[in-house]
Parts: sequence; C-alpha cells; structure tokens
Amino acid sequence: MSVILQVHFPFDGPFGDEMANAMTALAESINQEPGFIWKIWTEDADQKLAGGVYLFDTRANAEAYCKMHTARLESMGVTDIRATILGTNAALSAINKGPV
Repeated sequence: MSVILQVHFPFDGPFGDEMANAMTALAESINQEPGFIWKIWTEDADQKLAGGVYLFDTRANAEAYCKMHTARLESMGVTDIRATILGTNAALSAINKGPV
C-alpha cells in the first residue's frame, strides 16, 4: 500500500513562477529519494504557506524522507512544520481518479 506524506510550513516566498524557478533543483533532487513516486507542490501566498503532498511506496520511506526534509527546513530556520503520513485506499481512489 502506498502512503501519502503531507507537509506544510510557514513560507515568505517566492510563490508561483518565481518559486518554480528558485526550486527547480530541489524538485529534481526529490525524484531521487528512495520510494518516491510523485509530489504535488502546494502554496498559498496570502497565508504565507508552502509544502506538498507526496506519494511514497512505503511508510518507512515516507518517514525517512519526512525526517530528512524536516531537518533541512529547520536548518533554514523554518518552524511550525506540520507533517502527516496517511495510508491510501487504492480502490476508492481509483473511482475518483486518484493517481495511487
């Protein structure tokens, strides 16, 4: 069963195209993480939040990535990092076209 990792944290920007330009190398590096399947990047400039929803092949790989990513964010001074790991229901997700 694949698992979802949802991470959100305070972020002052940049957002939109500027964020895409600034974070391209990071996005490419995430593709190399063990068990990584996909990520949807999230952002809200009004609330000054950023993060993402990730799909990993196992809970262990999601937990390892979460630990590493949290440490990376904290080393950049980010606090109030919210992370949740949840299992997926592939049968119901398929009905709703979920890419799991």
